[in-house]
Amino acid sequence: MRMRLQTDRSTCIGAGLCALAAPKVFAQTDDGLVRPLVERVPEAELDGAYQAEELCPGRAIRLFKY
Repeated sequence: MRMRLQTDRSTCIGAGLCALAAPKVFAQTDDGLVRPLVERVPEAELDGAYQAEELCPGRAIRLFKY
């Protein structure tokens, strides 16, 4: 399945759960906010990306089919 990633830094609270769940997809900036490493999630990283979306307390991560 092909998935596109969208993040919203305005709702990110810097918990870092995304970077822990999917370190090849997400990182944190110096201010602790989410930084996507990809726009389109590789198939091998989908499970971690879904987990990151689910765990995000600020709901700053969304995955979309394309």
